[in-house]
Amino acid sequence: MEQVMEKSHEKGKHDHTVEITVNERPVVLQDRNTTGLEIKKAAIAQKVPIKEDFILQQELPNGGQRVIGDNDPVKAHPHDRFTAIDRDDNS
Repeated sequence: MEQVMEKSHEKGKHDHTVEITVNERPVVLQDRNTTGLEIKKAAIAQKVPIKEDFILQQELPNGGQRVIGDNDPVKAHPHDRFTAIDRDDNS
């Protein structure tokens, strides 16, 4: 009996790469629908000097900032700006 394996054609589903900025450095995400932790992991993989336990904040167009938790969903857009700071940074 011949077993046929079907591959799902999800290529079009996840080819939405987007370039954002983390701590003034460009970071390419493989999917615009992501989480805070996935943003930090992508930044680390792309040599941004941060750690997974850093606090991630999104810089808002009005000049404010929004804290992004590790499990918080994020719909990233090109040129979105994020900062990641050490939890022990008291500045």
